[in-house]
Order: sequence, then C-alpha cells, then structure tokens
Amino acid sequence: MNQEWAGEDAHEGRWQPGVEAGLHGGETILLVEDEAFVREVTCEVLRSAGYQVSTAATAREARREYERNGGVDCVITDVVLPGESGRKLAERLWEEAPQLKVLFVTGYAEQMDTRDCLAKPFSTTVLLRRVRMLLDGEGRKNPAVA
Repeated sequence: MNQEWAGEDAHEGRWQPGVEAGLHGGETILLVEDEAFVREVTCEVLRSAGYQVSTAATAREARREYERNGGVDCVITDVVLPGESGRKLAERLWEEAPQLKVLFVTGYAEQMDTRDCLAKPFSTTVLLRRVRMLLDGEGRKNPAVA
C-alpha cells in the first residue's frame, strides 16, 4: 500500500495511508450520496485525510445535518438523489450561505460542467485533489457569487 507522510502539523504527525502531501485537511464536509457503499467509502477516504465528515443519503437529510452542524466548509453531493436533486440542495443551501463551496458528483459527467463536477468513478487522489482545490478557492462556488 502506498503510504505518504501527511506532515508534522497534520494529524499529530501520524502516517496517513495513501494521502499525498498537501491533500489533507481539517475542514468540515457534508457528504450527500444515496448509494450506501459509495457514501461509506468516500466518507472513509475523506476522514483518512483528516476531514470532519457528516453524511446524508437525501437532500432532506442533508439540510437537517447542515442545520445540526451549524454549517460546513464544503458540501459534496451526488447530482441525482431520491426526491430533491443535488443541484436543488445546493441552491437551497446557497440561499443561507452564498459562499458555501459545493462539489457535485455524478455518473453522468457528459451532461455536466466539469469545473464543478466530479465524474464517477473517481480515484482517491482525484477526490482529495478536487476537494482541496475547492476549499483553497481554486474551484467553482455558487455561480451567483462573483
């Protein structure tokens, strides 16, 4: 297994399996994914990189989790969810928090703008790079906010 050092200040200087230097973080992420296996694996990847992760299977659950947490630094949401879509969820959350960073995930990438969407399936490294870029301000946020 590929093991890389995450740095002295990250995770009290512990080894982080498979996490490239510079891809770790401590921010809070709300992960919204209706497929349990995908949600669990993605959550574990994010947590192994040091992120604080809350999960939800639907947009309704995600809004409750968002309110319970008092907000988050980033939302990662599947575009296609039961009931309300991930896009609609983002629009509702942007009403409350216009600066909220959102990464959309989909198995239908050909129908999406690749600047704000991650195509399934994705690798651990690609996921962590896209999250880090978004959190560092290099990704796309609410289109209504300049």
